[in-house]
Amino acid sequence: MNKKINSICFYFFFILFIFSFLNFLFMIYFIMNNLVVFLEWEIISFNSISVVMSILLDWMSLLFMMFVLLISSVVIYYSKSYMSSELNLVRFIMLVLLFVFSMILLIISPNMISILLGWDGLGLVSYCLVIYYQNLKSYNAGMLTALSNRIGDVLILMVISWMLNYGSWNYIFYLNFMKNDFIMSIISIMIIMAAMTKSAQIPFSSWLPAAMAAPTPVSALVHSSTLVTAGVYLLIRFNMLLVDMFFFKILLLLSILTMFMAGISANYEFDLKKIIALSTLSQLGLMMSILSLGFPELAFFHLLTHAMFKALLFMCAGVIIHMMNDVQDIRFMGGISFFIPLTSLCLNISNMALCGIPFLAGFYSKDLILEMVSFNNLNFLVFFLYYISTGLTMFYTLRLIMYMLINDFNLMFVYNLYDEDYVMLKSMFTLLFMSIVSGSFLSWLIFSYPYMIYLPWNMKMMVIYVSFLGGIMGYLISNMQIYSLNKFMMAYNLSNFLSLMWFMPNLSTYGLNYYFLNFGQKLLKIVDLGWSEVYSGQGMINILKNYSIFYSIYQMNNFKVHLFSFILWLMFILFMLLLIL
Repeated sequence: MNKKINSICFYFFFILFIFSFLNFLFMIYFIMNNLVVFLEWEIISFNSISVVMSILLDWMSLLFMMFVLLISSVVIYYSKSYMSSELNLVRFIMLVLLFVFSMILLIISPNMISILLGWDGLGLVSYCLVIYYQNLKSYNAGMLTALSNRIGDVLILMVISWMLNYGSWNYIFYLNFMKNDFIMSIISIMIIMAAMTKSAQIPFSSWLPAAMAAPTPVSALVHSSTLVTAGVYLLIRFNMLLVDMFFFKILLLLSILTMFMAGISANYEFDLKKIIALSTLSQLGLMMSILSLGFPELAFFHLLTHAMFKALLFMCAGVIIHMMNDVQDIRFMGGISFFIPLTSLCLNISNMALCGIPFLAGFYSKDLILEMVSFNNLNFLVFFLYYISTGLTMFYTLRLIMYMLINDFNLMFVYNLYDEDYVMLKSMFTLLFMSIVSGSFLSWLIFSYPYMIYLPWNMKMMVIYVSFLGGIMGYLISNMQIYSLNKFMMAYNLSNFLSLMWFMPNLSTYGLNYYFLNFGQKLLKIVDLGWSEVYSGQGMINILKNYSIFYSIYQMNNFKVHLFSFILWLMFILFMLLLIL
């Protein structure tokens, strides 16, 4: 059985990897010849009704598909070892493949109907994957994820109904000449809000850390290139329509606040997977904000580079959690780089890429984005939040490295720590190579001419200043000798507000549910289990029971009972006669 499952895993890995390579070749051909292919496949034709499936292939969709297929192939190969004790591994892999298929359908769709199919497929399969380990926490996380994404699904459905005014759902035809149309502006607002739900921007942020209840390979896939990037990709496709809208300015503010909020919350968190999830939320805020400034190619560039090192980061976290006997608290780790050097190497390089250390993948996109922000005519609040959030990234990353790899040995056991799971290491080294190379490779590929950005010295060095400051703060906070700073960080009321993502999970769960559930409980108690029972089933049973008890006394054939009832009847008859006379 085990050999059979291993062969299935390898088979799917091989197929996805080959498809990824083919997509890469096609993408090079398309980008060199500046090609766009629009395919229409007529599925059914009956009288005047025809159902047509549209597919859009250009360099962007092919490149994104290549990244999705590469990461999913590596994740399936990694799952072969990570999920080896799972009895239903084939079911898990089928769910992952369904997830990937939904994402690909979303990527290649120029049509709102097929976008909805991919979009809703992602939401449904993500629910199945989040509740994969069946317990109460997973169920709550799954419901929060599904219901948050359901808002986006409803908005896409409303977009479909509004687009009936144009006679076709192929949005690609209307982007150029329908900019100033009132109906198209309503559609645009709905598209932005749908993208905000999928990419977890404020006020829909709380589902993303909750989705960490899923198995770690799923987290690696979801947080790098599939579910959370669907909203960003949709806005990149619709960007021409949205670029002059006022609502985009609101999106800019919300996305920057998301980035800032996630950066702060990550510094208070001790759950390894949640820290990485909050870093994803921070990077999504960065992508959305640069998109709302009108740079869709930069957002796409960062989306792709981020996918590589974030998938690697989750894989490293998965290996460490496995070896730590499923302990996710970073306070129980420390000095593990001595025991698992190769995993620690992958973790460090992916963390450095996340921080934007020069010449790794993240540097090429993050540095360009921040320089374009400096170059833009923005107000001080936006500028300040951008750079503070960049510093916070360095802050929580160095804190994570200090707690896990450098600080004193703090483990409960050592016997489980080994670095010889070659299946996991092979998949991690594939992504390690991409985390180093993909930034420069994509910057040469996407931007056909080099960006030359001239800024004053201090503005040019601003990224390095805030990163250095964030790094120092991360070192001081995680170094346990400095108690005063730790106490300041843990000031109770402030820390509650900051660490609980500005009370967003409470607002989106208890805040929305409490009154409805409380009312439902009272309704159940008073009506269903109260008066309706008295006047229906329970009441009738009581009456019949009392009657049956009363009649059972007669059926005992006791002389006293019969004599007593005879006297009662005589008295009753006499009383009636007296009344009549």
